[in-house]
Amino acid sequence: MPPSHAFPPVNSHFDPFNPEHTANLPDIDFSSIDWNDPWEGLRALGIGGPGTNIPIPKSISADQVKKEARHHSFQILKDFELLRAILDRHEPTIHKRWTKKTVKQKHAILLSTWPNMATTHRPDFQAFKKETEQERDAGTKYREAYLWPYINLDDLSKPKALPLLLQSRARNTPDIFAFADNEAVHLGFVTKAIVPAFLNVHTMMFTNRKTPNSYGELIAWKDNDNAFQWMLSRQGMHPGIGLVILEIQERLYRFLVESCERIMHDIPFEDLLSDKYAPQPPMALPPDTTNGFASLAVMAKEAPYRPPANMDLARLASLFAAKKSAAEDFIWELREDPGYFADTVLENREHRLEMIRDTDGQTHPCLTAGRKDVLWNRVIGNVVAGAHTSLEMWSELNAQVEELQTLWTKYSGNIRPDRDLPGEFLDAILKFQHYLKQAAKGPIGQLKNHAYASPLLRTHFVRIPRRGVDTPIIEVRSKPGVKRDKVQAELFWLLQTLTEDGNNLYFIGLTNIVDELERLIQSERTAKDMISSFIADVIADLSIFTEGLRQLKTFQPWAQTFENSLIEREEEIQKEFAETTKSWGMLMAAIDGPAKGKIVQLGQPEGRKFHHPVDKRRTRGNVEAMRSAEENLDKFWAAVDKNMRDRFGSKLKNTALFQLLSQSRILERTAEWIEPEQEKQSNVTVITKPLSEMYFDIEQRTERTLDRVSPSYTPTTKTKTRGKAAAEAPAANIQTPSPQLDIQPTFPLDARALKVFRALFYTPSLSATPGEIPWTDFLHAMVSTGFQVEKLYGSVWQFSPTNLDVERGIQFHEPHPSGKLRYVVARRFGRRLNKAYGWEGRMFVMEEE
Repeated sequence: MPPSHAFPPVNSHFDPFNPEHTANLPDIDFSSIDWNDPWEGLRALGIGGPGTNIPIPKSISADQVKKEARHHSFQILKDFELLRAILDRHEPTIHKRWTKKTVKQKHAILLSTWPNMATTHRPDFQAFKKETEQERDAGTKYREAYLWPYINLDDLSKPKALPLLLQSRARNTPDIFAFADNEAVHLGFVTKAIVPAFLNVHTMMFTNRKTPNSYGELIAWKDNDNAFQWMLSRQGMHPGIGLVILEIQERLYRFLVESCERIMHDIPFEDLLSDKYAPQPPMALPPDTTNGFASLAVMAKEAPYRPPANMDLARLASLFAAKKSAAEDFIWELREDPGYFADTVLENREHRLEMIRDTDGQTHPCLTAGRKDVLWNRVIGNVVAGAHTSLEMWSELNAQVEELQTLWTKYSGNIRPDRDLPGEFLDAILKFQHYLKQAAKGPIGQLKNHAYASPLLRTHFVRIPRRGVDTPIIEVRSKPGVKRDKVQAELFWLLQTLTEDGNNLYFIGLTNIVDELERLIQSERTAKDMISSFIADVIADLSIFTEGLRQLKTFQPWAQTFENSLIEREEEIQKEFAETTKSWGMLMAAIDGPAKGKIVQLGQPEGRKFHHPVDKRRTRGNVEAMRSAEENLDKFWAAVDKNMRDRFGSKLKNTALFQLLSQSRILERTAEWIEPEQEKQSNVTVITKPLSEMYFDIEQRTERTLDRVSPSYTPTTKTKTRGKAAAEAPAANIQTPSPQLDIQPTFPLDARALKVFRALFYTPSLSATPGEIPWTDFLHAMVSTGFQVEKLYGSVWQFSPTNLDVERGIQFHEPHPSGKLRYVVARRFGRRLNKAYGWEGRMFVMEEE
């Protein structure tokens, strides 16, 4: 047990590097604490930082803390019981009456119970932007906004927010919300707008405490051997912070009780709890939806009004498995579809900072005649490296989630709120958290390098001229004289907060910023119209990482201990991360080396090199154009693979890319044109080739393959029904095993869904191709086959199997801005479904009436 005076008196001058001052302190690395910031000391140890010009938090005595805590806890639990009793008897009536009221009537009730309630969503964000640091230090004018950011007219006047808040707080005891209420006031604490009082050598406890005497109990370190460790590990709270949480809850429960009184105004309060009103079962309040489907953005919006969620490993596993599969499909599409490859490269080019005119209105030097190879080097290198490293990242994170699931199964019986987590499970969580934070830097960097250059945003910015075409360093700034409305200003502030190195991101939190960005895009048409599909995809990737971090944060009460637990493990995790990602550097350099110029030249989508008119009716000219484009694409990827093979060889065998290229995926190639027979209306011929030849070459050149017994993949022999292949792949000396018969189900569908799948799996012919497919029709069709649909952030939708005999989900991007699938995109969707589940057009039939 630490001594009763483990830390010096508040007003003394404490030197953390003076042995006399630190002799009786616990074994903590004081050199890692910024002693010029009293708040870091407060967060880490529960003390203020001495010897600074910043005012130290006001001291408070133990007796005063106990007195205030007892007053708060008594009132909190009294109102909690009242609220629960009211909802037991009147919840359906309260919900019905609230739903029928107009926004004006709702505002009147809210303001009568909470005068001067904030008007806007996240008033703490607005307060943060209005005040300077000096003004906050002198005493913020927006204390309520920081303490109760979810109490505002904008959110609570929505149909479900108040009913959700009433239900969650009435059906769950206050201790369930203690850590969530602490997290809600995060911005107030870190900006010093909210200043908790200071009491040394005591800890306040909340977890599993449900009586006025135990809830918010103050425990002196000298009276309990565990009290100090509880605060250090965040299982308990610093007394000053605990008092803030009690203050938050006391006013919140009073507000909810009084709101019920106002809504049920025709019944005297004493009669609300009368036995003449029989208790009723709790109401089920389903979440709001997007187009009738579950939405990650809606879940984030409703989170402050619902009970704190717990970590959902099954959900994370579904998300990361789908992202890994999407990364594999992306590489496959880049290698198979010339049109998709060209579109991807051109889209990347259009989102580069070089496309922004400089302050003199001039274009970037690399866009001038004779210098375009510099830009193509950067663009094609980014596309290839991005595709490869994305696969590595999602594969690694997917494997870590699977490991967490395994460890949860192993230890779940021993995981209890009053115990520390098993070491192996804690190590895996901290490792996953570190990888998520590192991975999030990728899309943040993409936003920094691409968002402002987006065709929809670049008119708001100018580029600072630099000498020389070869420098990759490009600086941009806001264009003078460009007016922005309120929504545009908010959008740019959020993007700036995400992409610039500053305190704002730390203060507000990555997850909160991403949530706000998505909320703005979905709620404001102006913002949505300024986000290209490319940028929406980047935001979607970032949102998966932040969802992972959010899930870890909800793992209470242990999430409070992660920061402290990481101190002794961080160095080892960082070393492991560096070792794991070492091979990713090879993939980043996939086109580097002496062959780079040739590779870039092969990949430049200029002219009609990758013109692939798959959406046009079959004619000799269109077929020859498709064959030429496919041959050009094959030459590009053959050069990329040869470059990696020659430079890295068998070192690639530990990468996810090598494992992908080793699988039995095939590329479809267009066969030679054959004049159709007079009586036939179609000329459909298909040839196939392996996804890559790199695997076979490395295997054959490596001594370890000489005694290989069963290769993981044997290539599909290229076949054709007619004509000659465009480019015969060299035959590999590996026998092809007999294929196993996979009996596929038949899906009886209504006419609307059947029309969608007939378009997805349309067989090209001499006739015209199908028209566009409304996105809502595609969602309906996927639900009809047994998928659960959820809108993620950006343009991404998650499709998770429910009653299907498949294991993994799949993700698709909603077309933007049209909301309709063009045939070319629908065809790609169909091919992805075929690769993922073996689906074919003949499996979908009209249901019997």
